Amino acid sequence: MVKAKIAKMVLDKDFVVGEIDDRIFGSFLEHMGRAIYEGIYEPGHPKADSAGFRTDVSELIKELRVPIIRYPGGNFVSGYNWEDGVGPVEDRPVKRDLAWESIETNEVGTNEFCGWAGELDIDVMMTVNLGTRGIDEARNFVEYCNSPTGTYYADMRREHGEKAPHDIKLWCVGNEMDGFWQIGHKPAEEYGKLARETAKVMRIVDPTIEVVVSGSSLREMPTFPQWDATVLDLAYEQVDYISLHTYFTNFDNNLKNYLALSVGMESYIKSVVAVCDYIKEKHGALKTMHLSFDEYNVWYHSRPGMVTPTGGWQKAPHLIEDVYNHEDAVLLGLSMITLLKNADRVKVACLAQLVNVIAPIMTRAVGPAWRQTIFYPYLHASLYGRGTALLPSIQSPTYMTQSFPVIEVPFLDGIGTMREEAGELTIFAVNRDADSPLDFTCELRGFSAYKILEHIVMVSDDPKAVNTEENPDNVIPKKDGDASIDGGAVKALLPPLSWNVIRLKR
Repeated sequence: MVKAKIAKMVLDKDFVVGEIDDRIFGSFLEHMGRAIYEGIYEPGHPKADSAGFRTDVSELIKELRVPIIRYPGGNFVSGYNWEDGVGPVEDRPVKRDLAWESIETNEVGTNEFCGWAGELDIDVMMTVNLGTRGIDEARNFVEYCNSPTGTYYADMRREHGEKAPHDIKLWCVGNEMDGFWQIGHKPAEEYGKLARETAKVMRIVDPTIEVVVSGSSLREMPTFPQWDATVLDLAYEQVDYISLHTYFTNFDNNLKNYLALSVGMESYIKSVVAVCDYIKEKHGALKTMHLSFDEYNVWYHSRPGMVTPTGGWQKAPHLIEDVYNHEDAVLLGLSMITLLKNADRVKVACLAQLVNVIAPIMTRAVGPAWRQTIFYPYLHASLYGRGTALLPSIQSPTYMTQSFPVIEVPFLDGIGTMREEAGELTIFAVNRDADSPLDFTCELRGFSAYKILEHIVMVSDDPKAVNTEENPDNVIPKKDGDASIDGGAVKALLPPLSWNVIRLKR
């Protein structure tokens, strides 16, 4: 038997990162592939409700307690006319979606999506098109969604059967506008001015909204971080958040390197925070800019050839339907820990996406829905990671990687979250070591009379093991961890390559 390495974490009630915004557990649904059609919406399905939405998919989403969903894109939004998705369905145009070379029927639009989200108690994070459109369409869209009555677009919504406003509070002005692939791609100066003026008029229509401006679409973009600095310099006073996107890849099948990618995610966050604070000081601003990490996930199984392998111009083509394995779930857990470690500045985050398209939930048309491996770390973080994020002090053996040659990557990563009024404390911990268990100790300071509720462990003998329609429970977490508490210290053996959730209650 391989000897366990020793790792330690200290959590002190008085040392906190900050309050965790529930929206950090958000997700994303784009009109792309089978995310909407054959994903959440399939009128001919045996479990479809009267509006055509799949109740089996809705039940899985309810399990996750998703607080907010970004919609309708993504690259899709930069060529989307919101007016095409409202009014009688039979009168809506069928159009080409240039972003994903697909056919968009517009059967699902603003009112249908907001109605579905409302039934699930999910807020909508709406994105406006600043690719092919601009200020006028954006302000009209806010009026349509949020104004009560008595004006043209508010009355239009009422004519479409929606008497009450949708009251959408969070709006994104464009998507990945720094990307050459983006319809209507613009230089930073042009986009920054447009975003500023668009946000300004949107706020005039509804002063209660918050606005997310597009930051760099990847840290690897050659214009990062100058893009972010330029855009914020122009739009700082009119926006509340700047967006970050990242996708994790493992093309070289190097597990140690792969599991270190969350270190890069954290460095990316710190870099954007530095840019935000520089612009804040430059402007002498009082407000602090927060971050919206509104696209992140593992995405490499389906690359390359993500658009045209189906022949193009189909409705709901099978696009980037990654089948996730156990090691992907471990990295997803690491990314959730990273978001929680930065909860003082990251206030919104969206796992991209929610159903079928690089997603924790998969479906088959006229068939079942099932949970992918990455469903579970996302679930645990959403259920047990709310409240206050505690600042962890970690002592762990380390290793070196190709991607971060000057950084010692710890085998242990983790964080604690507490809900003090409820007397609840949760420890999230990952063992990056695929060969050796970790003899884990977590010293608790300021937490008296706490007892172990459960120790959830997600582990697999095969890092490449997946869940499928035929075997949906092949890789699932189990409540069989050995965590114990003695003298103010939690002790547990963390299996190799494992995601661990240790729950305590006073």
